[in-house]
Amino acid sequence: MLQSKLFLRTQNESPKDEVAINAQLLIRGNFIHKLMAGAYSYLPLGFRVREKVIKIIREEMNALGAAELLMPALHPRSIWDMTGRWEGLSKIMYQFKDHSGRELGLGPTHEEVVSLIAKSIIFSYNDLPLSVYQIQTKFRDEPRPKSGLLRGREFTMKDLYSFHTDQDSLNEFYEEAKKAYHKVFSRCGLKSYATEASGGDFSKEISHEFMVESGAGEDMTMICRLCGWAQNKSISEFKAGGRCLKCSSGVLEEMKSIEVGNIFKLGAKYSEPFSLNYKDKKGELRPVVMGCYGIGVERIIGTVVEVYHDEKGIIWPETIAPLSLHLLLIGEVKPPLKKFATQVYNWFMKEGVEVLFDDRENVSAGEKFVDADLIGLPRRLVVSEKTMVQESVELKERSKKEIKLIKLKELSKIFKK
Repeated sequence: MLQSKLFLRTQNESPKDEVAINAQLLIRGNFIHKLMAGAYSYLPLGFRVREKVIKIIREEMNALGAAELLMPALHPRSIWDMTGRWEGLSKIMYQFKDHSGRELGLGPTHEEVVSLIAKSIIFSYNDLPLSVYQIQTKFRDEPRPKSGLLRGREFTMKDLYSFHTDQDSLNEFYEEAKKAYHKVFSRCGLKSYATEASGGDFSKEISHEFMVESGAGEDMTMICRLCGWAQNKSISEFKAGGRCLKCSSGVLEEMKSIEVGNIFKLGAKYSEPFSLNYKDKKGELRPVVMGCYGIGVERIIGTVVEVYHDEKGIIWPETIAPLSLHLLLIGEVKPPLKKFATQVYNWFMKEGVEVLFDDRENVSAGEKFVDADLIGLPRRLVVSEKTMVQESVELKERSKKEIKLIKLKELSKIFKK
């Protein structure tokens, strides 16, 4: 990918209307463009990050045995009235009338829709358990869209729904989903804690939020770092400094955190209003037992930037970096040097290495270095008159200070797929 041809222009100054680090760096690095509070366009580099996060999520949901589908974002009021949530969620749900006067809403979540679909598919205990998921744009009339990608009005959500004959089946799947969630966040470079929390509007049972430690977080979590047990402070009866009741050895402490996902045991809360039933082995009708499981794609991206950055810019984890290598052409671009740099670039392209080639002319070395640090690809490779003479390139990892001179013939040992 040639930087001179990319839809890219970095900014030296942080936008004055953004207070969150993730928004400042992502806008400055030209990953996103702010249309209005809580709504962002994803530019080429940001789009690549988003696609990599989605790929990881999709792989882990498929490994869990869930099937992917896609449901409408536009919903009729009638299905929301069946659960009483048209009024209950009116403060966060975009609600309006079409030209015929029909009341519609943009879905902030999809329990009603998926329950209606399941009613046409599930009839017998032989049909269960089942699980489906979607990765879809959601809309919420967020009153405080001030934390960049951490709190948006338009965002991408992976929502998974599971259907079971009984609580035991739900509990078993719930624990497997919990493991899958940890894998998703770990692959994105984040250490997550499955944190006990209130079920809120979804369930009377305890739910689990997946928290990542960060000073930018709006949640406070009680955490035992010895065994990993965690509980949202809003429901906790324990205090910092006390002993962990789970392992009895660790000491509880307060941790500022960002929520990147959540899982709920719904029971029959949504199946009963829709008469979503199945026939058991005796032929008797019973309500389907449900669970729901959400991950915010943008929240992952924003959280990664909050966790991985320095005073110069972003430091992307390898797994979700837009590209793995930033190749910089430094110095006066004479034909021999340009040919040498192009040969290096073409070698990476041939080997399938994702590379951003800063081939811009009449741009100083200093500007290129600043841009490279701001964009934050995992590795930076410099080609110059000096390295060309030595048939070498300069290699630096974004997260380290050391610079190495690498012979061209050694590149295959480091970068070959």
